[in-house]
Amino acid sequence: MTSHQLCIVLDFGGQYNQLIARRVRECGVYCEVKSYKTSIEEIKSLNPVGIIFTGGPNSVYLESSPTISKEILELGIPILGICYGCQLMAHLSGGKVSTCISSEYGKTDTYYDKSSVIFGGIPELPEKAVSWMSHTDYISGLPEGFKITSHTENCPVASMENPDKKLYAVQFHPEVNHTEYGIKIIDSFLKNVCGCTGDWTMSNYAKTAVEDIRKKVGNGKVLLALSGGVDSSVAAALLAKAVGNQLTCIFVDHGFMRKNEGDEVEQAFADWGINFVRVNAKEQFMSKLRGVSDPETKRKTIGEEFIRVFEQEAKKIGAVDYLVQGTIYPDVIESGAGDAAVIKSHHNVGGLPDYVDFKEIIEPLRMLFKDEVRQLGTELGLSDVLVWRQPFPGPGLAIRIIGEITDEKLEILQDADYIFREEIAKAGLDRKISQYFAVLTSMRSVGVMGDSRTYDYTLALRGVTTTDFMTADFAKIPYDVLETIASRIVNEVNHINRIVYDVTTKPPATIEWE
Repeated sequence: MTSHQLCIVLDFGGQYNQLIARRVRECGVYCEVKSYKTSIEEIKSLNPVGIIFTGGPNSVYLESSPTISKEILELGIPILGICYGCQLMAHLSGGKVSTCISSEYGKTDTYYDKSSVIFGGIPELPEKAVSWMSHTDYISGLPEGFKITSHTENCPVASMENPDKKLYAVQFHPEVNHTEYGIKIIDSFLKNVCGCTGDWTMSNYAKTAVEDIRKKVGNGKVLLALSGGVDSSVAAALLAKAVGNQLTCIFVDHGFMRKNEGDEVEQAFADWGINFVRVNAKEQFMSKLRGVSDPETKRKTIGEEFIRVFEQEAKKIGAVDYLVQGTIYPDVIESGAGDAAVIKSHHNVGGLPDYVDFKEIIEPLRMLFKDEVRQLGTELGLSDVLVWRQPFPGPGLAIRIIGEITDEKLEILQDADYIFREEIAKAGLDRKISQYFAVLTSMRSVGVMGDSRTYDYTLALRGVTTTDFMTADFAKIPYDVLETIASRIVNEVNHINRIVYDVTTKPPATIEWE
């Protein structure tokens, strides 16, 4: 990849490590998240223009807590410490960190010294603004050579700096939206301290990625399992731009897509000059799922059958040199970085067939966050239908139908879900709600339509807002929008006479019902 100015985010186990990296990139600066265990030699070899220490759940004065060699503070590379990173910088520099007499959590009035190098670079920053605090320790003794640049009622050192050594630190979290001017504080560090030019753009990334793929692939054959999801679709568009008809995309339509979705995926790639293979395998999948109502069995059955179909089709195209995966950066981070917990191990193909003989796996999106993947898709000319497609589980509607799947239930859910999504879009909420979908429950209830008694299905609607999908709040969809949705579904979709809205957060619930 053509080089950009690089900022390194050193992860000390903080919950916001991905968010910090995203904020840096929003400032037009390329960054990567590295473990605090990364050697000083490797850090120097990467030649970063700046380094950011993340937060973390530990106390810096405990021997078991994550730390790093003091040598990093002497490299002359500008460093910004955040929360735990702030305390670690103080600890390594000879200051004192102690347990707070009064811990600070949430929105906190913070008083800024505008003579600070970072804060002085933000003309609109007032002397008092709200920051987001989350700490039980604090800097009780300022290290030699540092000066205090902000404080709160309970925290005497809310930020500090040593410009001579290019060391800066904030006790609060500038990366979260609750901190007023937070993104400007990060931007000021990057531009006014590190001298970043902000050369990280999706336009530049697209050009260099295409060039790199062409060099790697040469005249080789490339295979991609296309789900129609955002990640695999953008990866396909990027490979299509790079190698054209050397790429074969196999789209296994298991029949559990949303209404018209299979056709939309096919149409989206109709003019890309690639070998696009759509396999309509609904009957094959349905035959395997007859009598199956357990959700985990559904998932495993569909996953295994997908591989079988993929194998059958891939054999037809012969030897393959490269296999493409739609791995994105959160997948890489969540699979284990630093002392952050391994949230889940990712393997985006779901199990590679033994017969596929390939030289290498290509992961063109592995350094991008989801919002950047969407930006790239738009940059490449991919349709909004795919770029802004709602997150969708691999088994599709099969796990949004509670109990056994039938053709009738599938048609009911497709029609109801379509109305839900259509009305959300009409209300201008489609890009404000992180995920929204309908679930056909197995519960039936009595209703009245016209002068007749009905005994039909209850449909559940689910909508959530989230930044990371690890936790989520239910979306506060306006009542008038919900009323319109419910009215349309009951009147236009047969066999539904009751609509409920899921107002459960995650946790305790998961986002999907099955």
